[in-house]
Amino acid sequence: MAQDIVVKNQEALTLVKDRGLADVIKPLSQEIHLFDTFVAGTTHLKDASPLEKIKIDDKLKLVRENNKFDDNAILVLNEEGQKLGYIPEKDNIIFARLMDAGKLLFGKIKAIETKGSFKQISIGIYLLDF
Repeated sequence: MAQDIVVKNQEALTLVKDRGLADVIKPLSQEIHLFDTFVAGTTHLKDASPLEKIKIDDKLKLVRENNKFDDNAILVLNEEGQKLGYIPEKDNIIFARLMDAGKLLFGKIKAIETKGSFKQISIGIYLLDF
């Protein structure tokens, strides 16, 4: 009995049933721009083919990684989950702490420049807040 859900607002329950929870929460969320940086380590990828598919405004997944070289390592992945690189070590400590505290961060590509033999991918880092 102590774990039973008590519905006090029937309209809210109907809205969730009819439209789905994601559609109900989405208008309540906001994307907060935190910082601009670039993707590090693109020249060290075993498979660089995902770099050929990216474009400006693509959303990027940011994922914490257990990494022996950097305790605050954050992987940058495209929407298909393919590795593009990392948030630079000099920029990642605050974002790692936020992610470790359960905050949802993501990236967005702002610019792509070819510099010699590599691509410099400029990104914005955003906090999804509810």
